[in-house]
Amino acid sequence: MKVINIALLGHKDHGKSTLIGSLLMRTGAATKVRMQEAETYSKKLHKRFEPAFILDSFSEERENEMTIDTTRAEIKHKDLAFALIDVPGHEELIKNMISGASYGEIALLLVSAKKGEGIKDQTKRHLFIARMLGINKLIVAVNKMDLAGYSKETFDNIKKGLMTFIEKIGFSKENVNFVPISAYKGENLVKKSSNMKWYKGNALLEALYANAKSEEEKKEGPLRIIVQGALDAENKLVAGKIVSGSLKTGEKLVFEPIGEEAIAKDITVKGKKVKNAEVGENVALALSNKINSELRGTVISSINDKPRITDSLKSLIFVTGKIGNKLMIKFNGIDIGCKWIKISNVLNTVTGEKEKSTKPRFLEAVNAEILISRKIPVENYDVTRELGRFILYSGGAFCGIGIVNAI
Repeated sequence: MKVINIALLGHKDHGKSTLIGSLLMRTGAATKVRMQEAETYSKKLHKRFEPAFILDSFSEERENEMTIDTTRAEIKHKDLAFALIDVPGHEELIKNMISGASYGEIALLLVSAKKGEGIKDQTKRHLFIARMLGINKLIVAVNKMDLAGYSKETFDNIKKGLMTFIEKIGFSKENVNFVPISAYKGENLVKKSSNMKWYKGNALLEALYANAKSEEEKKEGPLRIIVQGALDAENKLVAGKIVSGSLKTGEKLVFEPIGEEAIAKDITVKGKKVKNAEVGENVALALSNKINSELRGTVISSINDKPRITDSLKSLIFVTGKIGNKLMIKFNGIDIGCKWIKISNVLNTVTGEKEKSTKPRFLEAVNAEILISRKIPVENYDVTRELGRFILYSGGAFCGIGIVNAI
């Protein structure tokens, strides 16, 4: 069964954990033990039964009513499984949010319809990050409709208030759906709600399914294997993950950026020898000859279609801390020093507008060029995600996540 990763985004307290808990209950994915545990904790905290407690696995989260780290829950619908990645909505946990969202294929944004909540700056920042990370499909679930009297006007105002920004940051209108829901009451999640007859679209689960089915299959790209390391002392048996293309036995390969070549004599996937391996699979490769250089962080490609090798990265960077001295990037598990960074402009992540300023600010983005201390194999992020993203550190502290958008 194919698994589709859903990045669940939104401002704190807008109901992400409650939504997942309700979906787990209503699709039969929540065990009786988890439901009983959630009910016990609800009573302990002198609260009504809270579906979010089915998901939040740490008592600290239950008591403080916040999601501390990225949490994953899986539900099934027809011939697909949806891995719902609940990411933190708090600004101070933005690193965890980015980490979780980076795995998403479809973004599901929650916006509360409750008076006094609605669209927040963090709502827009989550959207900006999702689009920056290459997510093209978006579903906006307007939650707490029961607390807004199931008002069509409230729903329409939220839709109108977000749509201009959504299109400005690069989402196509045809790839965006708005669905009114009540996560706590389970309305419009699996079945259409009788309280919102004015809504003519699909219930949320069916909207997710329709978007997943309409998503184009990943185009067959050139072979790219990120090497994880050697499995023997002679560097003739290596492990890696295929992030693009496919591999067959007897194929002539090149290791970049070191430029050494070898033939794939044998391919092993999940302990079994195979003739071919596909994108997404972890492989062990028996090579025709020894590789004489450090393997970790290298990229294997076909001899006739190599990635670009460069030490200059034109990038979009989401700023999460002070960008000062002693800059370093982490790229495919290896640390690389930076010689300099040149910022051309700041991009406001709440308005989507470019600014003339070149001073990076917390939770904004910058267009910049970075010169690093060694050449690496890279590709634009929208071509191969794994070869087009990096984490930026300053003085050892995490200060941003970047994507390569021009090489």
